[in-house]
Amino acid sequence: HKNKLPPNDAAFGNSLTPTHNDHKVDGFTRKSMRKAQKLRKSQGSSQYRTQSAPVELSPLPQLKDAPSTEQQELFTQKLQQCCMLFDFFDSVTDLKSKEIKRATLNELVDYVSTNRGVLVESTYPEITNMITTNIFRTLPPSENPDFDPEEDEPTLEASWPHMQLVYEFLLRFLENPDFQPSIAKRYIDQKFVLQLLELFDSEDPRERDFLKTILHRIYGKFLGLRAFIRKQINNIFLRFIYESEHFNGVAELLEILGSIINGFALPLKAEHKQFLMKVLIPLHTAKALALFHAQLAYCVVQFLEKDPTLTEPVIRGLLKFWPKTCSQKEVMFLGEIEEILDVIEPTQFKKIQEPLFKQISKCVANPHFQVAERALYFWNNEYILSLIEENIDKVLPIMFGSLYRISKEHWNPTIVALVYNVLKTLMEINCTLFDELTSSYKADRQRWVFARLSPLDFLSFNETMFYLYYTPIWTASVNQSGSV
Repeated sequence: HKNKLPPNDAAFGNSLTPTHNDHKVDGFTRKSMRKAQKLRKSQGSSQYRTQSAPVELSPLPQLKDAPSTEQQELFTQKLQQCCMLFDFFDSVTDLKSKEIKRATLNELVDYVSTNRGVLVESTYPEITNMITTNIFRTLPPSENPDFDPEEDEPTLEASWPHMQLVYEFLLRFLENPDFQPSIAKRYIDQKFVLQLLELFDSEDPRERDFLKTILHRIYGKFLGLRAFIRKQINNIFLRFIYESEHFNGVAELLEILGSIINGFALPLKAEHKQFLMKVLIPLHTAKALALFHAQLAYCVVQFLEKDPTLTEPVIRGLLKFWPKTCSQKEVMFLGEIEEILDVIEPTQFKKIQEPLFKQISKCVANPHFQVAERALYFWNNEYILSLIEENIDKVLPIMFGSLYRISKEHWNPTIVALVYNVLKTLMEINCTLFDELTSSYKADRQRWVFARLSPLDFLSFNETMFYLYYTPIWTASVNQSGSV
């Protein structure tokens, strides 16, 4: 079967390139009840971090113009110069110094990208000091307490003109052919990673894109940090599920995990299976599932491709957390189930077909047409149809009642047309069983109707009038005498 690619990456070794988030079209657009609130600022800052008395910067000579013997010292001076922070809320102060720092950062990015031999051991502490000074800070609460990431515009980082270049420099630093993890591990340690992970809660999607790529690189280059990174991501998700229900970077962390899972060795470790069942499956209960469901579903499918025996507990877990009142989430769950069925093995399908198709049967009968439509689309999938055909004696009896009833009763003509096509397909697979179920369903339906008819439904008009005339007297006499 075709392997579905993660949102940005096909495998662990591929680069996660920062991209602008595309606007997604959602069939379940919700009209906000909070549109009367005042407009939010388009820009904010994580913290007022300027020095008490900013020093005016002076431009240093260009690295390309300096003699080779002086370049290393000049490189260090420029790194130190870029540790100066500025207030971007004030758009008129320190303009010259801000521009000097921006130009210097650009020069540093180019210098590290195009030159070999610049990353000597003495530069590592200077580089990491410049990076940590610029990007690590405490993220404040959202300016909008009612912030809805699905509807509201995020608060963008005001100092992004500088911060973007610092992130770009960090990325080029990690990707430089001369980069030595054995030296860098003294500075890029657990504390560094922990602070990096905290920044994933930034509202600015541009920052989260860079963080995603950088953490991916660190995971690939620092083998000693891998278990720690996985554990901390695990902790972030558990807090998100059971405590805060808020973390802006869930989608980005899941995207990294998709690549990590792809690289897991077989057989899977017990800790990895536990992460799937205790963290990834409960993540489906989040209110903001729509923001990261694509990445979450990809991670789940990656696990099942690695170890097909996990299919049964995963599907039972999804059925346990199946949404009861949110049609939008039901559509997402159905989409994920189809992705799982795309890679399921026939032996695993037999184990989950009964509980799974009981749920699909309920979805087909759902009055929300998009839920019913998404469930009926399963029959357009050739591989799923082949699995149904192999197990028609189990699947058809479960589905028949809902399909037959909906073909007569559903309010939406598109759904009725889809149901007719599904019934036709099932009839072609096993005509004999289909006819037996049709006869049985009609007989059961007739018995059900008769069981609910009152005595009046069986009487003629004259008999009805006689019944109504004498019943009160007869009932009264019974009540008075206490016997018939």
